[in-house]
Amino acid sequence: MKVVQQNSFSEKEKETLWQLRNDEYPIQFGHETLHEFQTYFSTISEMENYLLIDSKNEIQGWAYTFFRDNEIWFAIMLNYQFQGKGYGRVLLEALKNNNEDLNGWVIDHEKDFKRNKENYKSPLEFYVSNGFSVLNDIRLENEKISAVKINWKNNKN
Repeated sequence: MKVVQQNSFSEKEKETLWQLRNDEYPIQFGHETLHEFQTYFSTISEMENYLLIDSKNEIQGWAYTFFRDNEIWFAIMLNYQFQGKGYGRVLLEALKNNNEDLNGWVIDHEKDFKRNKENYKSPLEFYVSNGFSVLNDIRLENEKISAVKINWKNNKN
């Protein structure tokens, strides 16, 4: 497995990313069509993409950073077959190596479902074990999401 930083994608790669997001995030975050997915992502400011590529040159994970409200935010998606094997940490380290500060919204419950009807497992414990702080007093609550803000700062400087 290797991480590749890439910001332009073939149609096949776009379709793979769309499918990965639809499969691994709660169903309410899905995009019905590839066009809807592309339209959504075209609105994201200063996006930097990181792909986890397997030995067959196929995308198995995707992370990206973006700029929102004067902060760097991130998201990570990993094919369920590769979760729990250290690959999420590999993607996260690539983000950390290229950023001094990362922010994210993390679903901190297990009430949501994925497209395949399985429960969406909260990744909060994963982020805490990888040096993120949980900002319990900052939450995002709406009809799509109930999440807590997390933050990582590079303390090596």
